[in-house]
Amino acid sequence: MSQYDLKSVKLPKLTGTGLKLFANMLENSATRALLLGNLLQSGGITELRKMRIDEPPTMKPLKFADKTTSSPFNLNGFTFPDSPKTGFTTIRDYAAAYRDGTITPEEVAEKVLTAVAASDEGETPLRAFIAQNRDDIMAQARAAAERIKAGKPLSLLDGVPVAVKDEIDQVPYPTTVGTSFWGAAPAQEDSTVVARLRAAGALLIGKANMYEIGINPEGFNAHYGAVRNPYNLAHDSGGSSSGPTVAAAAGFCPVSIGADGGGSIRVPAAHCGLVGLKATYGRISEHGAAPLDWSVAHIGPIGATVADVALTYAAIAGPDEKDDNTKHQPPVTLDGWDNADLSGLRLGVYWDWFNHAQPDIVAAGKAMLEKLTEAGATIHEIEIPELDAIRIAHAVTILSEMAASTENIKADWKAFGAPTRVSLVLGRAFTARDYLQAQRIRTRAMATFDRVFEAVDLIVSPTTAVTAPKIPDGGLTAGWSNLSVVTEVMRYAVQANLTGLPAITFPIGYDSAGMPIGMQAMGRHWEEHLLLKIAYAAEQVVERKRPLLHYDIL
Repeated sequence: MSQYDLKSVKLPKLTGTGLKLFANMLENSATRALLLGNLLQSGGITELRKMRIDEPPTMKPLKFADKTTSSPFNLNGFTFPDSPKTGFTTIRDYAAAYRDGTITPEEVAEKVLTAVAASDEGETPLRAFIAQNRDDIMAQARAAAERIKAGKPLSLLDGVPVAVKDEIDQVPYPTTVGTSFWGAAPAQEDSTVVARLRAAGALLIGKANMYEIGINPEGFNAHYGAVRNPYNLAHDSGGSSSGPTVAAAAGFCPVSIGADGGGSIRVPAAHCGLVGLKATYGRISEHGAAPLDWSVAHIGPIGATVADVALTYAAIAGPDEKDDNTKHQPPVTLDGWDNADLSGLRLGVYWDWFNHAQPDIVAAGKAMLEKLTEAGATIHEIEIPELDAIRIAHAVTILSEMAASTENIKADWKAFGAPTRVSLVLGRAFTARDYLQAQRIRTRAMATFDRVFEAVDLIVSPTTAVTAPKIPDGGLTAGWSNLSVVTEVMRYAVQANLTGLPAITFPIGYDSAGMPIGMQAMGRHWEEHLLLKIAYAAEQVVERKRPLLHYDIL
């Protein structure tokens, strides 16, 4: 029997002037050595260096399918199931309203622009967006209105508002990646994901805010404002896909596009009561996304309902000639995703891991497991060894890759916010041996999960070990660094990134303060339809509550 080895940690919290001073000391060669050793030890790096790992390194978590495809999913075959009312406006609602003439895409575009502007007024601005180009949005809306009026919509997404995280190229915007200096010129070409959404007629309503270069799972941004949680504006939204998530939660759009290198789709989606899907590594093209973290990066949908996420996933997934990683996948399928009968579905639970969360989260998770078993699923106890090694390997991998991706902008290093600079100093401190050790752990971890998935179909856990924390005093201006909370937030997220496995978060309730709770399911490579299936089953039995700050666009 393996020993559960993840631990909660108590590390100093830094905000404001103290955080800036700490960043400056880490960057100063005279004082760096005084601080760096303790950081490396507390992060587990010194233990990583002592580990004996016999496996060869795996540089990318690609799984080659037995039968590959060169064709995208056919959206014409998608139909919306009958689902319980969630209180959120869905893609289905937009499609129906357009077709019966209740409202036009142009009217929707005007209402979205007005709502976003209103959300950013006052003492507690939401800050979901970095940029919105009114002329571009209205031109898209007019074109969608003409197509729908002529009876020739491009798909069910035609005219439906969608927000895109600002690390993904979208004409006519620059791609800032949440910084003050990247993206000096507008993108010359849409990313593949944006191009596919545009081909489906989606109304692209702007570039959504994000944590600077996506380096932390929080909603802070020093340049464009911290993204607040619409369930309680005093709380953090989660990140790094903070803006896309909040855009959907606040009602500006039913679905958005985020990116996930270490939980950056699933963490904010869980904190804001939404569904978020990180597909298999290589399932969705990364062409046109900022090259930040090559071996753990994923683009994916965040939405109000499972149907919104399923349709958007189908629209953007599939092989792409511009991204070699996408050429090894089987056909995209949604088979059975909207069948809430879970008979025969085996759910794996590692109880020590599952229970390592706030009591409200554990209680909600166990209550949902009971409902899933009532729907036909069976629960199987599993063990996942070396979770701490996986955590450390992921941290070394993503921070090393982000440090490398920013090497060519040293002249602008001080323009990063203080929390980003602290993380990048750590990334630069790792050695080539550290990175290779991490990739050897990746090999071992992928084999471990392959063995687990011989006995079960999905692994279920909380999405985060804590609900959305309050924004700390002084954090809105200079940011904050609280590695103790980051450890809790990312406890269940990083395994899927290191191994390339698909994972989904879906809402299962609320804590005693009314903040959302998410459950995560992780599956085998290329089996996203099973993740959507369990999320859909959960959606039938969970009571949803709209955020306190929510705009009705329709």
